[in-house]
Amino acid sequence: MNSKIRSIKGLATGIGSLPHTDAEAALDLIFKYTPHIPFWPQLPKRDIRERMVAQFSEVLPFIKVTEKDIYFNPEVKQKELEKFYERIIAEDEDYFKVSEDFALGLHKFYQRLEKSDLSHIEYIKCQITGPFTFAASINDENGRALLHNPEFMEAITKSIYLKAAWQAKHFSKFGKKIILFYDEPYLGCFGSAYTPIDRKEVVNSLTESAEGFKQVVERYFTTLTRDPASTKVEVLFGVHCCGNTDWSIFTEIPKIDIISFDAYGFLDRVLLYAKELLDFFERGGVLAWGIVPTQAFTPEVKSSLLLQKLEQGLKLLLDKGIEQHLIRNNLIITPSCGLGTLSCETADSIFRCLQDLSYNFKNKSI
Repeated sequence: MNSKIRSIKGLATGIGSLPHTDAEAALDLIFKYTPHIPFWPQLPKRDIRERMVAQFSEVLPFIKVTEKDIYFNPEVKQKELEKFYERIIAEDEDYFKVSEDFALGLHKFYQRLEKSDLSHIEYIKCQITGPFTFAASINDENGRALLHNPEFMEAITKSIYLKAAWQAKHFSKFGKKIILFYDEPYLGCFGSAYTPIDRKEVVNSLTESAEGFKQVVERYFTTLTRDPASTKVEVLFGVHCCGNTDWSIFTEIPKIDIISFDAYGFLDRVLLYAKELLDFFERGGVLAWGIVPTQAFTPEVKSSLLLQKLEQGLKLLLDKGIEQHLIRNNLIITPSCGLGTLSCETADSIFRCLQDLSYNFKNKSI
């Protein structure tokens, strides 16, 4: 057996969105409760530009964002399109950067890292809306989702992985390992009559995304080898889906390192893919267990009960022949989804529960 162990056992992180309008308050929560894998906060209540799709629409000339809406722009000028496609062909990740206007939390997070003691940080986590969720959320002038327009879907796929690569490049300057999640809630509808995409299409697009992202990042690190003081950091590519889907889509794509799922709501569904998960673990894959509920969270939800649920899931995988050290050491603990629609008080309670669960899991004797 030639398995790879990452020793990420039980570390906690968030999915992305938080309900705060004050970026510094959001960062206080993050560094307090997820100090080993801090992440930059998406703040959709602060500005429409920080909502899930609008946040990553910057420099896409066929999409417009106003103070009230985001929509397809059929009157985009040819010169704008030409410049856009030139930058895609050149794989110019700096052109696709996410500005402070669209992601205040990202830039405040960078500034906080500059002022912090980083010795306890294992990973820095970033995130971006995946191409399927992005393209399914915007309709063209005929009311048809851009998902069904091959030209626009290709442009969105490439611009998304270039924006992702810019994030990895931006935060690699701290010398910490990087996790980058594609958030794909739309794929939770995969297989239904309302999701007219086929499996091959999903696999091909996510393969292109993962490979394109890693190639751009690798190219950046290659240019740094001329500098003896530079350090190449490990960059992990993950996909988060908070619904039920065909999980074998993710396990079969070699460049996907982390699969993030709603373990509170869909644990039994994911465990149906034990054989595929074994292969995934064997090549060094990590599962991010979204075991702390978000929308279903109440004061009655206790970390002790969630630990029992988590351990039950691990036992079921053990019973299916996956070795204990593979499961436990390649495991991250997260909330089941983003918290952007909740209250700040509820978010604090969820992250306090998350921290307790992570601590108890890591310190539980095996």
